[in-house]
Amino acid sequence: MKVAVLGASGYGSAELIRLLENHPHVEIEALISSSQEGEGLMNVYPHLSHINRTLEKWDVEQLSSRVDAVFFAAPAGVSSQLLPEVVERGLIAIDLAGDFRLTPEEYRVWYGKEPAMNSWISKAVYGLSEWNREEIKTARLLTNPGCYATATLLGLLPLAKAGAIAKGPLIIDGKSGVSGAGRGLQTNRLFSEVEGNLFPYKVAEHQHTPEIEHYLERMGGASHVVTFTPQIVPMSRGILATIYAPVEAGWTTHQLREAVATTYHEHPFIRLCERGRWPRTKDVTGSNFCDLQVKVDERTGMIITAVAIDNLMKGAAGQAVQNLNIIMGWQETMGLKMLPLYP
Repeated sequence: MKVAVLGASGYGSAELIRLLENHPHVEIEALISSSQEGEGLMNVYPHLSHINRTLEKWDVEQLSSRVDAVFFAAPAGVSSQLLPEVVERGLIAIDLAGDFRLTPEEYRVWYGKEPAMNSWISKAVYGLSEWNREEIKTARLLTNPGCYATATLLGLLPLAKAGAIAKGPLIIDGKSGVSGAGRGLQTNRLFSEVEGNLFPYKVAEHQHTPEIEHYLERMGGASHVVTFTPQIVPMSRGILATIYAPVEAGWTTHQLREAVATTYHEHPFIRLCERGRWPRTKDVTGSNFCDLQVKVDERTGMIITAVAIDNLMKGAAGQAVQNLNIIMGWQETMGLKMLPLYP
């Protein structure tokens, strides 16, 4: 099938292009960028210089005759305006931004922008691949989860579904590489600012907070208030989410591990670490894997679970391609079988 990538100058798009170029059933037909229209891809990303393509302007009428699907990887607020017409023309649309993840009211509060029409938000299928596969199969408008939400939900949902989490707030400590902030030039992305540094940002204000709460309740059947503190660490990519949740009486580490193992035993990208080994971002870099570990702290009565993903892969482009595979009925690992990069 032929696809287009909108917002083709961003980090997530660079990963999409890398993955789609190696996908046996996909051909990239168009790369679109409003900010760098007319620029050669090799000038934007020299590591992709073998791909002889020029970034195009957005023209949905001519695009609809050329492609079967469009990946939207533009900043928040773009897909809400452009995506509906793509679906109306019979194309598959996969949105990597957050325009269709929340209710209009939540979107206004957490993103500070005008939302898409509620009629379109209600049509969007949430693309957490391991938890929403049946709905994804028939999706034509798919909203890809946020990177922090992906890591957190993959760690919490098996425990919530099993009834292991007691009532009370959940504490999420999320650490991300600098690429999670995007490619635009801002002070907190400069080498001199991040090298040897570690700092929180968007404290109690990050837009993935309501997304985590909403889908934890919808998919896990558990309503919880989330305290989420994201932090920037001095590395290019990767997310490590360490999550603290009150444990229901009687649950042991062994039982929690059994619940996780049973939930994910048929899912190729989820890896439960053996006892005593905790996830590390380096162990998933460049791959679509998600490594996780869980333990009961009997002294405090808390569950501690840690999840590592590559924010640009399982947290963005990798999961988007995984969802395309599910929609098309292809093998779920198609084009995603690369092993992590190490060291």
